Amino acid sequence: MLFVIIGHDGPEGAALRPKVRPAHLANLQPLVNAGKVKIAGPFTDGSGSLIIVDMESEAEAIAFANSDPYVT
Repeated sequence: MLFVIIGHDGPEGAALRPKVRPAHLANLQPLVNAGKVKIAGPFTDGSGSLIIVDMESEAEAIAFANSDPYVT
């Protein structure tokens, strides 16, 4: 199933995003390699980002979203 993950940056998002981005991309890479990421990227206004993933369940998608370095 396809799931949309929308992340909204907090008040310090602009300052934190460049620092956390390498860990975020490393966390995402296994899903990219497995062909599970359909599209991903930041919003052009800098307010957050969107990821569309193909997961087996909603629980799997939520667990992935909650493990993202931008969240943790």
